[in-house]
Amino acid sequence: MSQPSSRPFLTVVGLWLVAACLAGLTGRVAAMVPPLPQVMIGALTLALILSGAFHPGLRAWLMQVNLRGFVAFHLTRYVGIAFLVLYGRGQMSGEFAVTAGWGDIVAATGALAIVLFLRDPMSKPSLFALWNALGLADILLVVITATRIALHSPEGVQALLVFPMSLVPTFVVPLLIASHVLIIWRLRRLRVKPA
Repeated sequence: MSQPSSRPFLTVVGLWLVAACLAGLTGRVAAMVPPLPQVMIGALTLALILSGAFHPGLRAWLMQVNLRGFVAFHLTRYVGIAFLVLYGRGQMSGEFAVTAGWGDIVAATGALAIVLFLRDPMSKPSLFALWNALGLADILLVVITATRIALHSPEGVQALLVFPMSLVPTFVVPLLIASHVLIIWRLRRLRVKPA
């Protein structure tokens, strides 16, 4: 039996990235008013999770793929540095930028350590679970904080809707959350495997 290929997943993600870039470049994302960006993040995240759960080919691939590549994607969380810079320029709410900025920098640094020192993150399940729990808590706090600010003073997070930052809600955040869910699923499967 042949191993499931990563090509279909990477192709779909590549096409999604192109679509997210076009939506940002054409100003469609910047034109969205709350709560549409938050609904979009939720819908994209849910679509990813449900695809992984119910599409047989994708599920088979996700069951066996080395999660190191998914952890490496979390290096995008160094975008937290940009949040702090935008705050320093007065272009982003300090309440959002400081919370999201430092939390993302810490999560990205943990991801970097895992990628550099673990060929297979599943080989250290306790450490991997700790990083995953902290990273998931951070990204959920970021989304909740951004939503609260967007609903009361949208200008505080408007920079997130302008390209290239628009890739954060339209591409990066849904993939980050879905990858955290995938890691939880794989770690649970590891615990229930027969000895």
